[in-house]
Parts: sequence; structure tokens; C-alpha cells
Amino acid sequence: MMSEESSFFNSFSSVVKTIFESVGISTRIAVEFECWIFIFFLLIASILLSWLLHIFIEFIVPRLLKRGKGWVIRLLLKHNTLSKFVYVLPPVFILPFLPLAYNEYPKFISIIEHICWIYMVISFAIFLNYLLGIVWHILNEGERSKNIPLHGLIQLVKGVVIVLSFIIVLSIIIDKSPLTLITGLGAFAAVLMLVFKDTILGLVAGVQLMQNDVVRKGDWITTSDEKVNGIIEDITLNTVKVRNFDNTIVTVPPYLLISSTLQNWRAMRESGGRRINITFIVEGESIQCLSPEQLNWWSRFDMLRDFITIKEQERGGERSAMLQGIYGTIDTNLGLFRAYIQLYINQHELLNKSMLSMVRVLDPTPNGIPLQVYCFTVVTEWKGYEAVRSEITEYIYSVSRVFGLRIFQNASGYHYLSEAYITVGKNIPE
Repeated sequence: MMSEESSFFNSFSSVVKTIFESVGISTRIAVEFECWIFIFFLLIASILLSWLLHIFIEFIVPRLLKRGKGWVIRLLLKHNTLSKFVYVLPPVFILPFLPLAYNEYPKFISIIEHICWIYMVISFAIFLNYLLGIVWHILNEGERSKNIPLHGLIQLVKGVVIVLSFIIVLSIIIDKSPLTLITGLGAFAAVLMLVFKDTILGLVAGVQLMQNDVVRKGDWITTSDEKVNGIIEDITLNTVKVRNFDNTIVTVPPYLLISSTLQNWRAMRESGGRRINITFIVEGESIQCLSPEQLNWWSRFDMLRDFITIKEQERGGERSAMLQGIYGTIDTNLGLFRAYIQLYINQHELLNKSMLSMVRVLDPTPNGIPLQVYCFTVVTEWKGYEAVRSEITEYIYSVSRVFGLRIFQNASGYHYLSEAYITVGKNIPE
């Protein structure tokens, strides 16, 4: 091996001397600077080889794979990923040739090798982070991956790559094993935890959010302090970006979402039903028993005819299963009103029939009898949901007067003014 190295060295030296003599330069200069000349030669050769490989990858490989089925390779070529790898190769071309000429200069070889290894580690870390970014963009375009917070996971992997690269470069500089440095970092763990407390908390919380699938991009979330009420636009290891419904942007540290109460509306959207829960206070004085004549009058309505008929049969001791889910009565106007609203809900096209729906009376209050309407809409989008909810509320308010019921509300200026007109014996103005 020594003879081969010496032969290569002598051949290179003779070539350099010949070139120097041909241009009129003293051969003594070639002997003095032969180290630098050889390094310069290796550098030019490595750059030239890398450039040729870059041209091959950039122009020839896409044509060779144009009709192939390697879609992964084609995607990498589309983003120029393979051509970026060329920047890692110059040290690969330089390192094998250094010992061939300079075994007599071990310190010089060691310095050049250290520089090459440092360059290779840094360039490879940059390429790997670039590759991870391309992988995230590719996965983010898929329908299955859009609901997975991959951005934070990719950032975590990038952070690990940077830390490991820094440790390897530092170990090359001080000529120590990377394991020795990693072991030594344990002594500074307490200091690092104090200095990077927020970063560590964000990292741990971000991993918990992704592992437990707490939130995803596109979820509607609200927090207990009501400062967050909107759609998640991005999830990273350090922040969760939310666009509130007033179009303001809120950035929340992930550990706050873990430590505080978080409400995620994703399950509501996926279930296909959004809850309506409306409570009306019915004045007790407006509740009265129904006479047979009143029941006959209500029997003219198609929606109540069958209900009243079946309820009258049940009074005679007959039981029927036709009114399953309808728990109103024909004894009072409130009971008949409950049945009417339940029938109205059951026939509403925009209400989910497969989910729970009921109209019930709650415990009496000083203001009256609470009547609660509980059901689910098939529209989960905010605007459509509010339209259905408003329609049901308006209808119940208007129909309650037909049943002789009064919905409680606090007295307003109009009521006091009307009372004053009545007191003085005047008609209430329109």
C-alpha cells in the first residue's frame, strides 16, 4: 500500500513539476506548495464530479423514469430532492484520496479530514431536513393525512436531526466520541430545563396532542376562558394557530390546551347532528284543563287528530303503541302543546330523526314552568344551524298563544306605559 501511495504521489509531483516548468515557474515552488496544489486539485475534481452527477440527475434520470411506475422517485425529482443530495458528495470524493499522498503529514491530513467530515454532517443534516419538508408536503396533499397533525411531528424529527448533527460536529471538533458528549449533557439537564422550560413544555404537550388526537387542523375548538373560539389553521410543536370567528388570529401554546379545559366540536360535525336545547318559561296562570269541547276543536288539526283519538282510547283502558316517543297529554293545554311540538319536531325535515328528541317540563320556578325542547339538526354548519334553531324558536313562540299559553318575559317600558293608560281610563295606543 505504501508503494502505491508513493507511486501516486511521485506521479502527481512529476506532473505538477512538468506543468510548472512549461510555464516558466521554478520547480522549487511546486515542491513547497505541493500539499495545497493537491488539495486544490481534489477540490476541483470533486466539484466537477458533483456537477456532472447533478446534470445526470437533473436531465437524464427524469427521462429514464418518465414511463416508469416509480411515483416516489418522480415526486422527489419534481421537488429537485435528489439534486440537493449532490451537495453532500464532495467530501466523499476527497476523503479516500488524502492518505494516498500525505502519510508523511498526519496532522495536516487530520485537519482536512475533520473539515470534510464537518461539512458532510452539516450538508447531510440540511438535506435531511429538506427531505422531511418535502415528505410533509407530499403527505399533506393526501386526503387521509389532512386530519393528522403531521407538521408538528415533522418539526420534532427536524429538531432531533439538528441536535444530533450539532453533537456529532462538536465531537469531531474536540475529537471525542458523541456518546461521551451525550453522557456529559446529563450534568446540565437541570440548567437546560430552566432555560428551555417553555420549549420543553411545548414539545411534550405537542407530542401529547398528536398522540392522543386531541386536536387536528380544521377543528373548531373553544376554551374555558373563551379567548379561543374558532378553527385551527396550523399545529406546530410550539404553537397552535387558531382563527377566531371574528377573524382574529390567536396563537396558543400546546401545554395550555393540555392543562386547561378544551372543547372540540369535531365529534359533533362527524356525528351529523348538532344539538338544539331551548327552554321557554310558561306562565303558570295560563295553564288550564281542556274540556271535551276544546278537544273536539283541536281534533280538526291533522297533526293532532290521531293523537287525541288514541289518547281518548287510552282513557277507556285501551293501550296503543302508535304514540311511541310522544309523551304529551290531553288533560291540559300544556300537555297538548308538548305533544304538538314533539309531532312538529318529528316531521321537520332538517332535524335528525335517528338522534334523541324530546319536549319536557322541568321543575317549576318563581317565574313559571320551564318547557325544554331538545333535538338535533342534520345541519352542523353554523349558519344553517342557527337558521333552523331560529325557525323552531319563532314557531314555538307564535303557536303557544294558539294553545292559550303565555311565555314569560320581564316587564318592559311598554308594559308600564300600558298599565298607566289603563289606570287613567284611556285606551292603549297602537
